[in-house]
Amino acid sequence: MKFLIEKMPEKSRTSIKSLLSNKQILVDGKIVTQFNHKLIPGSEVTMSSVKAQREINLKGIKIIFEDDYIIVIKKEAGLLSISTDKEDETTAFSLLFDYVKDQDPRNQIFVLHRLDRETSGLMMFSKSHDAKRTMQTDWQESVMDRCYFAVVEGVVEKKSGTITSWLTENKNFQVYSSPTPNSGQKAVTHYKVLKSNDKYSLLEVRLETGRKNQIRVHMQDLGHSVIGDKKYGSTQNPINRLGLHAYILAFKHPVSEEIMRFETKIPEEFEKLFK
Repeated sequence: MKFLIEKMPEKSRTSIKSLLSNKQILVDGKIVTQFNHKLIPGSEVTMSSVKAQREINLKGIKIIFEDDYIIVIKKEAGLLSISTDKEDETTAFSLLFDYVKDQDPRNQIFVLHRLDRETSGLMMFSKSHDAKRTMQTDWQESVMDRCYFAVVEGVVEKKSGTITSWLTENKNFQVYSSPTPNSGQKAVTHYKVLKSNDKYSLLEVRLETGRKNQIRVHMQDLGHSVIGDKKYGSTQNPINRLGLHAYILAFKHPVSEEIMRFETKIPEEFEKLFK
């Protein structure tokens, strides 16, 4: 460390430590990461301009888009969006946290919205406080479209419709539609039947509001629970996961104000149910 400080007076001690931790300092051609590594007369010390990339485990997520302000990912079913008080495991947030910190230790990541553990599909995170504040100050205006594929039990007779209710939550964290108007959070869900067979229906579900468990509760209210959703009335689990996938996400970019639109394919396991 003493040698490096003497040779690079323009760099701070923290910057030099970063060079070491990023494996950019070599002694006689071998990477050195310890600040107290002893030098001997005649040793050749070199600095690489390229930071060694450690392998980031992004299993469970795929980065769809990234710039200096936001990251859009596709999350697999089974992965938590963010840890809870009761959960301490790998999450979409923790994977992205490691990813951005690997690029620069000063980088940050912020949650903008969540998907249930067993829901797959598109999610967005911000990379700055300002971007987060801009998006969340008026979420309804910032987000132009959020659309899901939902596989539900039975044949939905009415081919399209809108479900409106006031959602509230009991002490067991079960969300339900209150029988009393204006009691809870207003939730509006639009749906359209895309395919049906004698067991299941595939719906396109568009959110006008984004409440906790909104689609799952509204499908139960419709009398056709999402498959695999035992919590909200389902008795069938043919694909061993929740039949819900966030496939469209459109929003106004928090800085450029450009309209961004992302779309994914219907999950293969959903398709197989209708072949």
